[in-house]
Amino acid sequence: MRKLTSRFDVSDLMIRKFTSILLLVFVSSLGNPIHSQSFVKKYINTLVNDTSDISKPQFLIYPTLAYAPETSWEIGLSSLYVYYAKRDTSNRLSEINGFTFITLENQYGLWFDHAIYSDQSKWFFLGRLRLQSFPLKYYGIGMDSPADYLALVDANQILIKERVLRKIKNNLFFGLEVDFQRLAQAEFKRAPESPVFEFPRGSEGSSNLGFGAGLVYDNRHNVLNVRNGFFSELAYLRYSSAISTFGFNSIISDTRIYRPVSKNTVFAAQLLGQFNSGDVPFNQLALMGGESMMRGYYTGRFRDNNQLATQAELRFLPLPLGFSNRIGAAVFGGVATVFPNFENLNLNKIAWSAGGGLRFLLFPKKDIYTRIDYALTREGSGFYLFIGEAF
Repeated sequence: MRKLTSRFDVSDLMIRKFTSILLLVFVSSLGNPIHSQSFVKKYINTLVNDTSDISKPQFLIYPTLAYAPETSWEIGLSSLYVYYAKRDTSNRLSEINGFTFITLENQYGLWFDHAIYSDQSKWFFLGRLRLQSFPLKYYGIGMDSPADYLALVDANQILIKERVLRKIKNNLFFGLEVDFQRLAQAEFKRAPESPVFEFPRGSEGSSNLGFGAGLVYDNRHNVLNVRNGFFSELAYLRYSSAISTFGFNSIISDTRIYRPVSKNTVFAAQLLGQFNSGDVPFNQLALMGGESMMRGYYTGRFRDNNQLATQAELRFLPLPLGFSNRIGAAVFGGVATVFPNFENLNLNKIAWSAGGGLRFLLFPKKDIYTRIDYALTREGSGFYLFIGEAF
């Protein structure tokens, strides 16, 4: 299950206890049992053996089942579409992800994420869409926020973020960025025995539209599993009070490096910075946690105007097991902090995260793995099942 997240994807607020793929049961229950079994056999054979032409687009769809205290049982449907522009494998691999879900707590959502390269990478489209209704835990602002959440926030969210980038030289791209976030019907429900606290800016909801520009250097060939490459983005977004509930500025810096250590071993590292100024609503502050950076922390466990975070990962793709060349593994660790301004940056207040996981080679010809990660933090742990690496 690939669940990609933004800096305020409330479904990331769930740390899943377990996730299982119910493909066989789901498909077998449809239509004529004989036909269904034949379909299942062909479908699984396609996944396991990956006999298709490497240049041929591939589409994967499967139901998912999960459980978390915030949602009770969750039923969903996930999909992944990968292809090369003009079926030319010298082009970069494009991906489109989709996910829809509903829970027994009447929570629901629809996600789409994409990283699309045109022929010869002349254009690069990178974006996400979120439509969801979910509760989120609010712990407060800053690194000194309490370990127990202060309130449970019910809200509906719309998030649309798109980057339209044009190659200006070799692997250097420049273009426009647009970000729209709407938080509606927001309601703060104080947690039992929580101390009295002031509701944050935007607690009644907000609609904010930001326009800006981004400069990206990207020489990755396969964004789902980079073995040797470099990515760096510097973006600026302005949310004007003339067209938004709140007026503020946001700067994002994201740099990633990937280097082969040996034939099947890759070292990956990331340095992330988010810097906000102005009247920033609580849902668009820099949020620490999630499935990509600082795994093991509930998204938004720590939040403030600014965030600095870094992580490193060693990937063994695949492991030299002898009986299989489709099983891999990874170990990772990261540190991060949030702070109101640079005058109050305190490097003694840093959160850490560490863990490891297994990998299964899903599409051998396209070198795409499914990952299962388990992360530990000073406050607990998290379990994740996704398609593609964390970064």
